[in-house]
Amino acid sequence: MNRKWLVAALLSSALSSPVHAQATAPVDQTPSGDADESIVVTAARTILPPNALPLTIDIIGKDSLDQQIAISGSVTDAVAALTPSFSPTRQKLSGAGETLRGRSPLYAINGIPQSTPMRDGSRDGFTIDGFFVDRVELIYGSNALQGIGGTGGIVNQVTVGAPKEEGLGGRFLLQGTANDDFSSDGIGGKVAGLVQYRAGRFDATFGAAWEKRGAFYDGEGRRLGINLTQGETQDSKTLSLFARLGYELSPSARLDLIASRFELKGDGDYVAVAGNRTLGIPTGAVRGNPPGESAQNRTESVALSLTDTDLGGGNFVSQIFFNRSRDTFGGEIQTQATFQDPTLGTVGTLFDQSQNRSRKLGAKLSYERAVPGFEDLTLTVGFDALVDKTEQALIATGRVWVPPSDFTSLAPFGQANLKLFDGLVRLAGGVRWENVTIKIDDYHTLASTTFVACSATVTTNCGLSTYGGVDVAGGKPKFKDLLINGGIIIEPWRGIRAYASYAEGFTVPDIGRITRSLNRTGIDIDSFLDISPVVSNNREIGIEMKRGPLDASATYFWSSSDKGQLLIARPDRTFDVQRQRVEIQGIEVNLGVQTPIDGLKLNVGYAHLKGRFDSDTANPDGIVDSDLDGSNISPDRLNLAASYASGPFSARVQTQVYFKRRFDGKARAADDANPLHPLKLADNDFGGYTLTDANVRYQTGFGGLSLSVQNLFNKQYIDYSSDTRLPTDQFSYFAGRGRTFTLGWDYRF
Repeated sequence: MNRKWLVAALLSSALSSPVHAQATAPVDQTPSGDADESIVVTAARTILPPNALPLTIDIIGKDSLDQQIAISGSVTDAVAALTPSFSPTRQKLSGAGETLRGRSPLYAINGIPQSTPMRDGSRDGFTIDGFFVDRVELIYGSNALQGIGGTGGIVNQVTVGAPKEEGLGGRFLLQGTANDDFSSDGIGGKVAGLVQYRAGRFDATFGAAWEKRGAFYDGEGRRLGINLTQGETQDSKTLSLFARLGYELSPSARLDLIASRFELKGDGDYVAVAGNRTLGIPTGAVRGNPPGESAQNRTESVALSLTDTDLGGGNFVSQIFFNRSRDTFGGEIQTQATFQDPTLGTVGTLFDQSQNRSRKLGAKLSYERAVPGFEDLTLTVGFDALVDKTEQALIATGRVWVPPSDFTSLAPFGQANLKLFDGLVRLAGGVRWENVTIKIDDYHTLASTTFVACSATVTTNCGLSTYGGVDVAGGKPKFKDLLINGGIIIEPWRGIRAYASYAEGFTVPDIGRITRSLNRTGIDIDSFLDISPVVSNNREIGIEMKRGPLDASATYFWSSSDKGQLLIARPDRTFDVQRQRVEIQGIEVNLGVQTPIDGLKLNVGYAHLKGRFDSDTANPDGIVDSDLDGSNISPDRLNLAASYASGPFSARVQTQVYFKRRFDGKARAADDANPLHPLKLADNDFGGYTLTDANVRYQTGFGGLSLSVQNLFNKQYIDYSSDTRLPTDQFSYFAGRGRTFTLGWDYRF
């Protein structure tokens, strides 16, 4: 189908939107509660209803979230399945290259940032088990609502709330997973429990979830390839712990202490087998003993919050938090060239592996209230502070790959929201003043000695080749930026509104990738521009219709950044960061229809994205001339879904169509002119594929039974990331997961 005709058809039938969060679910979901119930989007940092905000907001409610996790296994996969402008996941532990609207989203738990932008280990999608998540709030597009990060948007996971009823209650889950052939090593299982207790003003919640994942298989019955370095969710075990203690200080004031711990460890039962891109054979896996420790990650988080919904007639929110993560990467022969050092042993025999270590300490304060005597004007003032310390060490030899990097941010902010003409028009806007300091001490880069064999065709530059091992002068650069946002909303009739907005997002580039790859002397961190922050400018225009059986929306967005961040592949399978101008634009359309058949709802979603960058790295001219590749932007997508709920029975069938994509630009032109061009961008083109999932559930008198099927038609395909990145690497040619069954039983008491 021609995609231009598809967009035209959807636009004509869907009057579009910025906000679909008044109910407890996004446009392609069956609401899990009262459709008229107003939901406070905590990630927006206001108690105003979503229709008062010039932001694109979705909420994935608990029922929908559990349904998607049963199908795919994680919160990240659930978000990706339901959001057309979110890239398809890699089905790996690492989410490198997974984007929202072409930029990296900020993952948060109750507003606590899980991302580690100073050295992005891309494990932020796996920091809590979805069993403990009550809903997911999605705020699209660049913004600075939560401070650092979020140039693509915010994925805020709100954990289970305090119990409302006196006494004891809880939930229990038992689940089993198997591949299409029910292979013994493909069997997985999960058990999780949550207990809640309330007595007067005091309440407590405690929970634990344990999961074992077996090997994954593709549509042709072959084991999926293993990425030993970046890590896997297959062949792993996970333990997630959660606790919440609360006390009501008064009818309006509450104190909460929330703690969580998440640990995922690979079992290390398999080694990778090279695929063959020419013959279409994906990377595989056979039983073996990989060297070193298996890839794993561990995240611990504690937050203390004090809230008062009626402090001086306004709403007060405060939070202090501590978060630390330790991400261990595995080791493979293909990545060992980076770690070689002739002073530590014979080149080619030295083994090492890295570990990301990050700690955050932060505080957030905000106060919101309507102006006395002028209630149509609501003002919000606040202050955020964050201290982040990150490093990447080599744990086998005790070396430092990324030097300890300290990030400090102090940011006061203010927002205003004005209602005019009895709500016909709303004006919203604000400012945030970011004051950032980055501190890096003097350090020495890795020797990174490689061995290039001499042969009849390779007679020069063979033998030892050292491209690292330089001294770098540290520094303490400071950056200040006034980030602004503003928008207008027009709602001529209840349920029909249009909006336009502008917002600036703020983050730092992956400083670790930059500092570890320096290979020339004379660099001083104080004056090295490549570590300067990424400021992205986001613009949106949208309309929405929520009337009767229709729930329809469409948004056109475009964003730009003068010094954006691009991931560029190296021959040793690691990625460097380049700072270049980036421009992204796109359209997202969603249509939900409640049919005349009671309980049956149909949904359609479509997203088209186009990203370009300035490829003139030697002499950048600020003119974008090449397409962003699959490491940096998602493919166009069509989502189709039908859901049915009646009495104790519910079901859902969903299809995701990922369209083909060709990457054009200056490099592509050189490639087309010279078949031997080293970039071989033609091999990076995306072939497209279509996947269908299904879920059925029946609520018995003693819990609910559910059966979920991922990849219902057992489609054999190469995932988007593998199809578009590292086109000459036979160890990164991964197939997607074949048909997978999950049978579950959950019980509430």
